[in-house]
Amino acid sequence: METAVRLEGVTKTYGAVKAVDGLSLNVPKGAIFGFIGPNGSGKTTTLRMILHILYPDSGAIEVLGSTSRRAANDRIGYLPEERGLYRKMTVRRVLCYYGGLKGMRQRDARAEADAWLERLGLATWADRKVEALSKGMQQKVQFIAAILNRPELLVLDEPFSGLDPVNLEALREVMLELKRRGATVIFSTHDMTKAEELSDTICMIFRGRKVLDGTLGEIQARYGTDTVRVKVSGGPGALAGLARNVRDLGQLQEVRFEGDPQEFLRKLLERGRVEHFEVGKPSLHDIFLRIAGDGGDRP
Repeated sequence: METAVRLEGVTKTYGAVKAVDGLSLNVPKGAIFGFIGPNGSGKTTTLRMILHILYPDSGAIEVLGSTSRRAANDRIGYLPEERGLYRKMTVRRVLCYYGGLKGMRQRDARAEADAWLERLGLATWADRKVEALSKGMQQKVQFIAAILNRPELLVLDEPFSGLDPVNLEALREVMLELKRRGATVIFSTHDMTKAEELSDTICMIFRGRKVLDGTLGEIQARYGTDTVRVKVSGGPGALAGLARNVRDLGQLQEVRFEGDPQEFLRKLLERGRVEHFEVGKPSLHDIFLRIAGDGGDRP
């Protein structure tokens, strides 16, 4: 399997704080790579080192086959977490400007910008100043700026933050389309559902160190099938003393237990009517909480 990005033993410190601690990972070429972790875990620092905005204190970084700090820049698109556009410029002009920075001819940048503005429902705003757009619209414009030059590698830092469901779905579809074209997409997110839906491979870092790495199936397999979703006549109270953890989902309760699921079901039946019993693998959301939550598990 070809690798688009490789990190080996990368460390970055800020004073006494070790933001990234001996991180090694491989991002497969042509894949969507989900990068998750709680606030302050080192995600943004890692992405900025991949983009050569920051340099590691130690370790090696290879991007698109090169270890040079600038060789691959024009082949990369980047959506930063802190959005920033020239507010007094028109939408089309600001996109053409960013296209020029990536080496595009103005004619090509304009054609590509117009196509994406039409695709994402912003065509009527092309000649309006950026400051006239809503925050959601500005986020879509910045996303277009990141993909305008058809990058081989696209790095998106919290791309879904603040988007309504319609625009979120539009960005999701574009990310999948870029993957079909052969691009590699790295995105960080707090939305575990989107990480599950989109990612070919998922990496989680916690306090600067990698704690999960692999496909969703591989990660779930590591945590076993100790999760069931149940609905019992006595409600959540009927589960007291039977499970290590109970999470009320509303209509169902998600519980973690130890031992044989059938034995667990038998004990439930002794306490009342069981209306729903589903043995399943833990969700990425549940695994995230186990690791990052107070008293959470560490692999």
